[in-house]
Amino acid sequence: MSSNTNRGIFQIGDVLNNTYRIDKVLGLGGTSEVYRAVSEISGRVVAIKALRTEFSRNEDFLALMTREEEMREIRHDAVVRYYDNQRTDDGHVYLVMDYVDGPGLDQKIKEGGMSAGDVMTICQRVAEGLVAAHKKNIVHRDLSPDNIILRDGDPSEAVIIDFGIAKDTNPGAETIIGNEFAGKYGYAAPEQLNGQTDARADVYALGALLLATFRGQKPNTGSNLMDVIKIKSLPLDTSGVPEPLKTLIDRMTHPDRDQRLQTAQAVLDQVAAVQTTPMSSAAVDDSDDDRTIVVPRSSREDAATEVPTARTNSPVTDVPDGPAEPPKPTRKRGALLPILAVLVVGVIAVGAYLSGLLPSRLGLGYPLADPYSLVVTRSENGVPSAVGNVPSDTVQEALVALIADQGGTADLTLARGNIGDTWGADIVRLIDAVDHLPEWQVRADETTVRISGLTYDAAEQQSLSEALERKDLRGAFDVVVGIVLGPRILNPPTLSPILANHQNCGELRIVNPPPTGYPNGSQVIVSGRVDSPGTRDSLTQRLSEVIGDRRLVLDVDVLNRTLCLIDRVLPNAPPVGIEIEFRNGADNTLNTTGDYFVGDNPVIDIVLPADLTDGFLFVSALDVSGNVYHLLPNILFSDNSVANLRGGQEGAMSIRVAHSVADAQDGGKLAFVVDDASLGKTKIIVIHSDQQIFDGLRPTTESAGGYANAMAQRDGSINSLDSRILTTAR
Repeated sequence: MSSNTNRGIFQIGDVLNNTYRIDKVLGLGGTSEVYRAVSEISGRVVAIKALRTEFSRNEDFLALMTREEEMREIRHDAVVRYYDNQRTDDGHVYLVMDYVDGPGLDQKIKEGGMSAGDVMTICQRVAEGLVAAHKKNIVHRDLSPDNIILRDGDPSEAVIIDFGIAKDTNPGAETIIGNEFAGKYGYAAPEQLNGQTDARADVYALGALLLATFRGQKPNTGSNLMDVIKIKSLPLDTSGVPEPLKTLIDRMTHPDRDQRLQTAQAVLDQVAAVQTTPMSSAAVDDSDDDRTIVVPRSSREDAATEVPTARTNSPVTDVPDGPAEPPKPTRKRGALLPILAVLVVGVIAVGAYLSGLLPSRLGLGYPLADPYSLVVTRSENGVPSAVGNVPSDTVQEALVALIADQGGTADLTLARGNIGDTWGADIVRLIDAVDHLPEWQVRADETTVRISGLTYDAAEQQSLSEALERKDLRGAFDVVVGIVLGPRILNPPTLSPILANHQNCGELRIVNPPPTGYPNGSQVIVSGRVDSPGTRDSLTQRLSEVIGDRRLVLDVDVLNRTLCLIDRVLPNAPPVGIEIEFRNGADNTLNTTGDYFVGDNPVIDIVLPADLTDGFLFVSALDVSGNVYHLLPNILFSDNSVANLRGGQEGAMSIRVAHSVADAQDGGKLAFVVDDASLGKTKIIVIHSDQQIFDGLRPTTESAGGYANAMAQRDGSINSLDSRILTTAR
């Protein structure tokens, strides 16, 4: 297992269901992700396999997760221990299993292979695990090097993982699930190609992976489906493998399942029988001369040897995707349209034959493909690939040209099958409709096409989804469409220019951005202040255009230009717990909301905490009209010394700075009545300082600009700033 950068479902430090704390990312795939976690209760280290949001409510994927969960009934050290499926409050489904720390056999193959002695040890260990699984009537069906982990690198501690038969459908994924076949061509038993799978298929796969592990070389399955069928009918080439390993592999991998070792227990018996037989010199010598060493090939060469076929619409993966490549230019629409005219002309002549209705004596001689399938795909900002069947060389040439033009590879087999006359023209037209997208897949299974894709444009998402449902575009196919709005991973810095362009009332901030980006289905929270509803609306629109399928939460206050102007010059000082209480002047009752209406008489009290006993207070009201009212000090009440205001009173105490109209009748106090000239938000601020901050007494009322200028030139330091919003309306 290897570490990777987290771009997905959970973040480092997350605690799932108050139990499992995520501490490492083990693998990230297109449909599922694997994490290491530690139980907060027991301290046990576990692996967490989680479905991505878009698959957590898909019954097919949940069924595969449930199948893995059923493995908990198997109790053997050579089989990964499964516990149970759980669901988080926000709907993510995950499976808890043992954490196995060590390299996979796929890594050992890349490193050049292993000695015959170590391979025999692995054989014995894995066969023991298979015996335990088969006793529960569970067949793995997908034994391959990446599904065998050597705990701490020890061959005698090999562990079988991944009984879900559920891997990634992205280009490069090797597990194929479609119709009756499941497995990897390189290791699958011949009968699996026909959908016949029992315990003997696991025996074959174990033998094939042992051979690959010894040689340090993945199996060669040819360049197309016909090659696979032919190669699988032949015995594996075990030349150069030392005895008794050679004979063991030969007996495990006989093409005829009735002629091979019939059970995992029979494999163990064979190992036990030869353990007393000395290895040949090649077996006991661990030097590099004892085995064939193959330098790891390029990813494109590897892809040519693992030939995918039809896949279902419900794969899950434990195998991480590689890091995303830098974005590549997307193709323009219409690249394949000129070819459609040629296809339409030719389809009448050959359609009946390609549909399997006419005999091969007409001269085309294409083999029958059952099922008839084609998968053409491109991962996000990657290169496309095509695998499967096509009905004519014209369609083949069109798809090869498309793939080659973008640096990809095509593995297409000319075949006839249960398809309509216009199959080729229809499939090319559908591919052309999505080829400009940064990520897409067109998967045809006879008369059904499943189209998925990614776009960064919400309007295009809707229009393309609607277009693909139209008869003129889908032709004779039944089309299932799933175009999602991207990007799949949104990097927080992408939003910074938008926030900067809308900052007119202090900083706009992203709240708790994930360090490796937002996955689709997550939540983006932005906080701060803006000076008008129009600015907030513009900010909402621009963010919505780029965040894709994510929920936007704007924790943004709409103030006014006066308040925003003052905010830019107010000191960055912390609050100290000075409370600002609002009351109703008519009856002195408490107003907890701070909302007043035309004709109301707001009363304002400042409540000092018990430990605030010295220094000076400055209380001002900044209203929407651009005026600043100085409530303390002012010409009516100029003494703002905390000690004098207390007058020897200890503990928390209240100071009234805006009075009821009745109390202000004598003209010695300030009182306010709400009128309709300046409705909106008024900010009450309370500043505490060790000394006077202005040169002389400020006027009772002044402009926001004048106050801002005086605040910018203030003397003395400010200890704290507390504030509260008062809102006026009709």
